[in-house]
Amino acid sequence: MRLMNARLCLDCEEVHDQQHCPICSSESFAFLTRWVTPSDTVTAEPSPKASRPPDAVGRREQVDAYRQILNPEPPAANRGRLVARGALGLALLGVARMLWRATPDQRPAPGGKAKVD
Repeated sequence: MRLMNARLCLDCEEVHDQQHCPICSSESFAFLTRWVTPSDTVTAEPSPKASRPPDAVGRREQVDAYRQILNPEPPAANRGRLVARGALGLALLGVARMLWRATPDQRPAPGGKAKVD
């Protein structure tokens, strides 16, 4: 397998050269050339780009992006907030219903007097 074609499956960490991972059938992959430079592209004279140090901020953001892809954190805070708001809404509806039923009915009775429970 040529290094230029080698892919790392991000789900099962299998190295392959196909569009789908042969182990888990995932389409999530990264080319190995992101981390390993093939020997045929290395030259004897360093290019001006190679002599400059890498952008530390861009590198850190890239590493953080890979870390989030490989180890996603579940959005538990949003789910908890949603559950809390739903419970609060149900409690408010229950209190409103109790208050609505507690108020006396002020409709006039057919005989002309107000009906009081």
